[in-house]
Amino acid sequence: MQFKKKITKAAALIMSAALVALFGTAEYYSVRLPKAITTESADSVSFGSFPELTVKYPSADCAAVSLFGTIPVKNVDISQAEAPVLIAGGNPFGIKLLMEGVMVTALGPVDSPDGSACPAECAGIQLGDIISTADSIPVTSNSDLQRIISESGGDTVTLAIKRGDTEITAELQPAYSQRSSSWRGGMWVRDSIAGIGTMTFIDADTGEFAGLGHPICDSDTHELIPIHSGEAVSVVITEARRGESGIPGELHGRFTRQPIYGTLTENCESGVYGKLTDFALQQLCGGGESYKMGYRQEITEGEAYILSTVAGKEPKKYSAVIEEIDYNSRETSKNMVIRITDEELITEAGGIVQGMSGSPIIQNDKIIGAVTHVFVADPTRGYAIFAENMYENINK
Repeated sequence: MQFKKKITKAAALIMSAALVALFGTAEYYSVRLPKAITTESADSVSFGSFPELTVKYPSADCAAVSLFGTIPVKNVDISQAEAPVLIAGGNPFGIKLLMEGVMVTALGPVDSPDGSACPAECAGIQLGDIISTADSIPVTSNSDLQRIISESGGDTVTLAIKRGDTEITAELQPAYSQRSSSWRGGMWVRDSIAGIGTMTFIDADTGEFAGLGHPICDSDTHELIPIHSGEAVSVVITEARRGESGIPGELHGRFTRQPIYGTLTENCESGVYGKLTDFALQQLCGGGESYKMGYRQEITEGEAYILSTVAGKEPKKYSAVIEEIDYNSRETSKNMVIRITDEELITEAGGIVQGMSGSPIIQNDKIIGAVTHVFVADPTRGYAIFAENMYENINK
């Protein structure tokens, strides 16, 4: 009898441990599933990389997700919408941005007769600050700001500054520079930026497009650059500098003299957005393929391909594998991990290189995302964003 009691107790402990493990596994899935999804068919929801999860519908706008149909995992809100049909990009484009104000990129002392000092630092100005006005005069370029400071005669200059989401005012007391024989503020600012990116998709009905999949940030401050105005221009890729472990590669190219592709209207966490000219819309959509957008839960780990341009102007298909998916990713540009498997692209560029950001990812004949970052230690791998996240900022 005592022996039976011991067996019963051991069995109970094993069962208890198994239940704890199962509920721990359920928590693993719970943190990886989103709070809400959009789907074309609300009665056939599944999560592509988690076939072991079962979905039931307690109501029309809610899905109850469970593990093997028994262990509750999470309730997910559902909204129903037909997936848009988009023209896949892969085309390189040149980016010309004028900032909304000027961004402070460096501070430094002024060699005044009273000694070396930094007026900007004394005024509380920080790297990454966006100066919009000086003495109530709009500032749109480096020369605007320097002229106002130079003409101040040493009087205090009132600066309107945006720091993150906060608007502040700074009182700048210029110092007279013996070297330049002028009044100076002790700061360097940037008013524009240029570079190369890749177009992700185009809405043929509106002419609006999305690219990059991540924001354009200042190279010195790493702050997101607010757009005052911008242009998307034609570019020809002249070289793909090969990436190696520890050294990211990069696309090199030149802007052409063709008419501009269009205007850039937004720079945000999920990429850059703009509107094409009628000429560019006809030119780019004429050679591009249409795909339905894949919602995040439709994406699976496994084979896919990207469209990208590493030479000339025309995009090519390159094989890849989706290695990881975080359906509930809080990083808007780091929703998936992708690995390049195409030997031609690896030989030519080493894998993912700077400038390929925005290259669309196609899986199961749907556009599911875009390449955003390269892993410096392994150029064949990198992050990608959901196409759904990018599309949320188009047609706004």
